[in-house]
Amino acid sequence: MGLVARLRALERATRPYDPEFAEAMERRWAELPDGVKTPAQIIGQHGVGCEGTHGVFPKCNLKCTPCYHSRDANAVRVDGAHTREQVAAQMGLLRRLRGPRAHTQLIGGEASLLPPEDHAATLHIMREQGREPMSFTHGDFDFDYLQQLALGPDGQKRFDRLSFAAHFDKFMYGRRGMERPPSERALNPYRRRFAAMFRKLRREHGVRYFLAHNMTVTPGNLDEVADVIRDNHAAGYGMFSFQPAAFVGDQRRWKEQYRAAAPDAVWAEIERGAGTRLDYNVFHNGDVRCNRTAYGFYVGRRWFPFLDGDDPRDLAVRDAFFRHLGKVNFTGTPPALLAAKLLRVVARHPHTIAVALSWLARTVRRAGAGRLLRHGFRVRPVTFVMHMFMDAKDVAPAWELMQRGETSDDPKVRESQERLAACQYSMAHPENGTLVPACVQHSVLDPVENAELRKLLPIVEVRTSASK
Repeated sequence: MGLVARLRALERATRPYDPEFAEAMERRWAELPDGVKTPAQIIGQHGVGCEGTHGVFPKCNLKCTPCYHSRDANAVRVDGAHTREQVAAQMGLLRRLRGPRAHTQLIGGEASLLPPEDHAATLHIMREQGREPMSFTHGDFDFDYLQQLALGPDGQKRFDRLSFAAHFDKFMYGRRGMERPPSERALNPYRRRFAAMFRKLRREHGVRYFLAHNMTVTPGNLDEVADVIRDNHAAGYGMFSFQPAAFVGDQRRWKEQYRAAAPDAVWAEIERGAGTRLDYNVFHNGDVRCNRTAYGFYVGRRWFPFLDGDDPRDLAVRDAFFRHLGKVNFTGTPPALLAAKLLRVVARHPHTIAVALSWLARTVRRAGAGRLLRHGFRVRPVTFVMHMFMDAKDVAPAWELMQRGETSDDPKVRESQERLAACQYSMAHPENGTLVPACVQHSVLDPVENAELRKLLPIVEVRTSASK
């Protein structure tokens, strides 16, 4: 390749915006209900929302109350070929309908039940379609499994980076070493052991990682949420995500009055654990009745927001970010290439330097120069999230009407329709070319889908007679 051709290739590679990515975001923005098209809205301004797999490995080897699994989920065997085939089809549809980049969760059952080779192959399939995958797990596996996933047969790393979301709460029964956890605090050694495996993987093999901590909240563990955060904020998790339990999935597992753990009460406990107010209106991910998010960082034991929602100057920074950097694809872009893209944005909009420096000075003052110095300027980004899934009885009638293009006169049903229309978490159905919200998948589609999978991938029980 000649010099001119190389320069042209470099110019194309470092263009700040991918037109296809920008078009995908414009489509997402147009699809959103007017009520969520706020200046704080991330969907359509810096991404297309999250995605998830379904029907690829519904089985789990823990028994949890509550759980979104349908009655038939654990009667389906884990089959690597089925997983790869289905994920490839789903990712292909997401690529066509949602554009070239998105965060996508490898979810449905327990990811570590997949043999390491099949798990790795599935992650590669997702990345080939421009997805940044995150595997969902209960975390009850050993370092050997993680190492086999991360490294190929030749001992060389298959991935530069892995992302996992680990779910820990005391209503998960069957964990090795703790069949029935007596409290959330009793699970802390398991939470830390899980994160420690990834530190070891990075130390020994150079594989970077991102870890999210998930926890279902019911009236039975609401008052333990704050301690979970305080005890584990430095364990290595970049996100703490909490889900107030919903009446969805297998009805046999509905053991409590879940809705007594109201969203405001759960968020208050998250704030108590963080030790500060968490403003979820600086950034929105879809409808705030479904998602609350606070982005920030720890310096030592103190958490600080990246942007102060009470400071108009910080909100101006957010608006400038969306305006000038919103269409830049950060996901999966190599650091050097991302730096080149950002430099081209700065060259085109030099005032962004002043905006960034002013924000940095305010943030340093907020965190305290002395505190930063004492901690060696070590900053740990940690995001707090609350996802509020809807009850199946509310989702089913709302979705039925939406399929007919009708809006309900019932305020409760209409609210469910509004939330479904703004959903930031979609799942793909290649058989009919549609995307559906996760609440619809779990409330309406999973029971039928898993019943069919039970026939396609039945678990064969092998009985052996005792020797005489």
